[in-house]
Amino acid sequence: MTAKIEMLCHYPVKGLSAQRLDHVTLSPGQGFPLDRAFGFARRGSGFDPENPRPLPKGKFVVLARDAGLALLETRYDDGTQMLHIGEAGFDTRTPEGREGAAAAIAAHLGYEADMQPTLHSAGPHKFTDVSVVSEAMMNAVSLINVDSVADFAQKVKMDISPARFRGNILFSGTAPFDELNWEGREVRIGEARLRVLLRTQRCPATEVNLETGARDIDLPGALRQHYGHKDMGIYAEVVQGGRIAPGDALNLL
Repeated sequence: MTAKIEMLCHYPVKGLSAQRLDHVTLSPGQGFPLDRAFGFARRGSGFDPENPRPLPKGKFVVLARDAGLALLETRYDDGTQMLHIGEAGFDTRTPEGREGAAAAIAAHLGYEADMQPTLHSAGPHKFTDVSVVSEAMMNAVSLINVDSVADFAQKVKMDISPARFRGNILFSGTAPFDELNWEGREVRIGEARLRVLLRTQRCPATEVNLETGARDIDLPGALRQHYGHKDMGIYAEVVQGGRIAPGDALNLL
């Protein structure tokens, strides 16, 4: 079986905008570069950047609770370490910059002053949703089969964008939902090799239309209704590093 990589994305800040990539170099056990490297922790989350431990995603500002994040245009520049929120830029290297970014997020979401979150990073810790499962899962790469998304969209008679599922690697060219049978197997992409760990069970974050910011479908419920499960996509660990890019073949080994 051979599929094709359609798109690569990372999410430097948990819950904020995707950033498309024209290539990326994967390293064994290191996950997707600069993916969920930052997180806006809610007041009282208990996150300690000096002693980082995985916390449930509900401890952070995320789409599952704050659909308004979908309407916020953000971009992180790794070279300058500036986080751009709308027209404003914030230096993530300084306390003032992080405070300013947190204040901008709070203002956009209408938080009261005493509920302003805190922007954290604690590399190599990643703020992935499944970080609470294991270190391997914290560094897992997420893959989305766009043919599965298209099949689901046809079933629910809606335009469902693959972007709702916030994957790192989007691919096409396999039967819809065939990827859910790949657990324990390996795939090769370009120079890299990944081992599939787990199916991705979907949460209320996917209910949010990224164009309108509205919750327009009980997406996990619709998956269960039509397929008997709430899964869309898979998680995999990098076992052999290498450069990958859109257009590369994805081969199931």
